[in-house]
Amino acid sequence: MIHTLYIPKSGTPQWDISPTALASAVADTDGLVWVSLEQPTAEETRAVLTDLFHFHPLAVEDTESTGFQTPKVDDYGTYLFIVVMALSADHDHSLLNSAEFDIFLGQNYVVSSYYAPQLEAVEKLRRRLQRDERLQTNGADFLCHALIDIIVDDYSPPLEELEDELEALEDLILDKPQPETLQKLLRLKHAIISVRRVIAPQREVINHLTREEFSMIDRQSQIYFRDIYDHLVRVYDWIDILRDMATNALEAYLNSTSLRLNEVMKALTIVSTIFLPLTFVAGIYGMNFHFMPELSWKYGYPMVWIVFLLIAGWMVYYFRKRKWF
Repeated sequence: MIHTLYIPKSGTPQWDISPTALASAVADTDGLVWVSLEQPTAEETRAVLTDLFHFHPLAVEDTESTGFQTPKVDDYGTYLFIVVMALSADHDHSLLNSAEFDIFLGQNYVVSSYYAPQLEAVEKLRRRLQRDERLQTNGADFLCHALIDIIVDDYSPPLEELEDELEALEDLILDKPQPETLQKLLRLKHAIISVRRVIAPQREVINHLTREEFSMIDRQSQIYFRDIYDHLVRVYDWIDILRDMATNALEAYLNSTSLRLNEVMKALTIVSTIFLPLTFVAGIYGMNFHFMPELSWKYGYPMVWIVFLLIAGWMVYYFRKRKWF
């Protein structure tokens, strides 16, 4: 699906213009054009990226690729090719899905492309464009900043959900650890590590955009990109905190499991220790000797039980006195 916006230097914004009008709008260097490719077909991608804008084949290939792309920025002289990542939480909050978002930034245009089924950043930008005149008048670089800024802002909700899930798992671990809790914890930790691997290079990409390295971004817009960079630094620190929380929760689970195992082993050891002298006494009178005085004594059997109870009672008293259980 292709959505377009043309903002002439003097006039009202024009949404979803025809292909012929779009070609004329791109040629208008005083205007601003935004083309949004949303889950595009191969024909739509080729018609816009190759036939209309004549982007480099390598950049177009990166856009069409379904494999994982590391966030980056490539300078092709008359335009920039920027790859960033959007985040969304899974339905049970146990996974964070990253979605590639490609941006071509030219002197008077922004072309965005993504294949994620649910990505709210584009729709949010449309709503902002309708009420914020700065986005209509400050140029393509400012529009590009607004798009990336919304994507980065949308990191917070899934990370908050992830943090809530971690805190809930910590409570479960302290209360009653179960194997299912460990599986959820490992999935969360894997999700955190995956996001961290995405945020680290993306932070460097935005850092490049804050410097005077690219002619497409003026000094005024660099200030706004610095704000995005600061936000990514905070997000990166937040992810480190979540990773530490997951590690601590995992250690707490292992320690709790080990403690429970030790309690079970201690109980079994105490029971075995109590039965050891009883087994010894029973073993003596179970020997096949003919001349054992107690065998013919009429009180021998009850006396053995009394001895058993006295030994067991004394050992229980001794263990409790030593606070062994």
